[in-house]
Amino acid sequence: MATTESRQSAIDVGSLTGLHWVGIVAALVSAAIHLRLGVGGLALPLRIGFLLAGLGFVGAVVLVLLDYRRRTVYAVGIPFTLVQIVLWYGINFAGGTKSFPADVGTLGAVDKVAQVVLIAVLVALLRR
Repeated sequence: MATTESRQSAIDVGSLTGLHWVGIVAALVSAAIHLRLGVGGLALPLRIGFLLAGLGFVGAVVLVLLDYRRRTVYAVGIPFTLVQIVLWYGINFAGGTKSFPADVGTLGAVDKVAQVVLIAVLVALLRR
């Protein structure tokens, strides 16, 4: 017989829609890229930032899978992801030596597409 505590910590995929899964995949793509960059040869402050961002995406996916305050996760996820996009642009292109869009790169393009998809999914889920 399951207790209330064990039921609350179980993954609840039955309540997830196709839209949820698109968001989960997009978040995991962005998480994987951030974690990969975070363990790479970047300067320490950037490395820590990438690791924290990657862990933030993974943590949000876990909360959604556990059906823990999903609407709050959606609401926090939108500005969290928007900040990722703004920081990426600011660090790489605003006043820098790189030009947009010529110097985006494969990882940057994949990450930003995943993040734009994630924001669209989060907005749609929040509006339901």
